[in-house]
Amino acid sequence: MTKIVNHWIGGKTAEGASGTYGPVTNPATGEVTTKVAFASVEEVDAAVAAAKEAFRTWGQSSLAQRTSILFRFRALLDAHRDEIAALITAEHGKVHSDALGEVARGLEIVDLACGITVQLKGELSTQVASRVDVASIRQPLGVVAGITPFNFPAMVPMWMVPLAIACGNTFVLKPSEKDPSAAVRLAELLAEAGLPEGVFNVVHGDKVAVDRLLEHPDVKAVSFVGSTPIARYIHTTASANGKRVQALGGAKNHMLVLPDADLDAAADAAVSAAYGSAGERCMAISAVVAVGAIGDELVEKIRERAEKIKIGPGDDPTSEMGPLITATHRDKVASYVAGAADEGAEVVLDGTGHTVDGFENGHWIGISLLDKVPTTAKAYQDEIFGPVLCVLRAETYEEALDIVNASPFGNGTAIFTRDGGAARRFQLEVEAGMVGVNVPIPVPVGYHSFGGWKDSLFGDHHIYGNDGTHFYTRGKVVTTRWPDPADAPSGVDLGFPRNH
Repeated sequence: MTKIVNHWIGGKTAEGASGTYGPVTNPATGEVTTKVAFASVEEVDAAVAAAKEAFRTWGQSSLAQRTSILFRFRALLDAHRDEIAALITAEHGKVHSDALGEVARGLEIVDLACGITVQLKGELSTQVASRVDVASIRQPLGVVAGITPFNFPAMVPMWMVPLAIACGNTFVLKPSEKDPSAAVRLAELLAEAGLPEGVFNVVHGDKVAVDRLLEHPDVKAVSFVGSTPIARYIHTTASANGKRVQALGGAKNHMLVLPDADLDAAADAAVSAAYGSAGERCMAISAVVAVGAIGDELVEKIRERAEKIKIGPGDDPTSEMGPLITATHRDKVASYVAGAADEGAEVVLDGTGHTVDGFENGHWIGISLLDKVPTTAKAYQDEIFGPVLCVLRAETYEEALDIVNASPFGNGTAIFTRDGGAARRFQLEVEAGMVGVNVPIPVPVGYHSFGGWKDSLFGDHHIYGNDGTHFYTRGKVVTTRWPDPADAPSGVDLGFPRNH
């Protein structure tokens, strides 16, 4: 019997009423294992209404109440991390260790939300004029929404939800329809932790659900992570409807390798950062820029390591890389490799024909490595979102930097070098929001914010960290003047001595 994933509205399961369902496949087998209900406009409205009603009390709740629930949620999340990781593997395809890592990174933001009391402290200036005090406070927005991608079905929602509700907002989540089960399990655990009904809601669906959230007058802010074209659409549409927006888009993350770098360490980093989670990460390294004469040696070291990666089902403990999310996406990724030679690249490894014995119908693709890739090639210009690594050559640091800065994307980047001066120049001169120095995937820890530059981010706020707290709250300044009790009108005795 096919599993059905329904919505979560008002603290309980809400069966799909639209009659429209989408398929969810096991990427390792290609088999449709689940149907997910797609929300109608009316169902989205019901979720927003539940969140709006819950905000009446949740927005006034004490910080102690909010954080105590989040502490219980954190304990439940920790206890169920293997179960959540298994749901991710079954629907996304990533290997179990990758899925566990995703849950662990999500837990970092729950930790941050548990300590939200420090972030929400206000400021007070006394006696700015005679008996006048000025205070700055931060208050929740109301109902906020999140639209999250398939590649991190648990982590990205946890980048948003814990901070939003800790700040006093209520939340409507529209997760990816390709792997929806993890989001519903998070909702169940939040309810078990004691979160009041309606504070967190989940609606599944497609553009119908997304567009209704973007235009709904009761939704005050929208958070999004996904591709650049959709991020641009989300930002434009939601902003036109008067909403606060943080929309994180795509990436083409570069890793510069200078001639003095430890090439073994650089090759290890390039392989893990390019091919981990089958390259389906917005922080994947998809372009290595080899500077000077080390290019041939570096490419050979990457090839040697890449050829040893074991590809197989995500629930096989020996697998190091799983399948891609859908057959359509697999075919699109393969097309970049197939056309690379005609565009001037040298195909060192071609993984497009890879299959796994016993799982021939899975969405498999092997490791691909392209060398001497021109910047005009589609494999370089587009975000491939698969296990394809492009190597570019540059004669100097300055030429390499120009390559990075000319890219329309500016999510993350890295440099490998032993030279502190070169690393310092790079971190100041590169046009990207996150920089790694001998660190291939510079995803910030939870108390520093995540976000890129240029076409990798639309909106003023990065996600989580201090930016996350500011995004989910708005500032208010209160100016107060109280008369001195000694100046009370005649006949009123407050017990204060007259001193004049």
